[in-house]
Amino acid sequence: MTELGSPRDTGRTKKVAAKSGNPVSRFFASIGLFIRQILDELRKVVRPTGSELLNYTVVVILFVVAIMGIVAGLDVVLQRLVLWVFAGS
Repeated sequence: MTELGSPRDTGRTKKVAAKSGNPVSRFFASIGLFIRQILDELRKVVRPTGSELLNYTVVVILFVVAIMGIVAGLDVVLQRLVLWVFAGS
């Protein structure tokens, strides 16, 4: 078992220490920590190359066009079905 304050328990003691002190300074310290964590996560982001970005863009545009075609086709079919049922012609 580890005792409080042992080297393996430093994270817990830091949390306890962080909860004491001036609330205003804790607020600004937490904002600073938040921004540091954001920057650390942004450093991990893998950005696509130019050719990858072009490929992704083309795939997205083709997918959207295909879905638009499917929806337009269904719209035409359903419109004719509704006119046939309700208008009788």
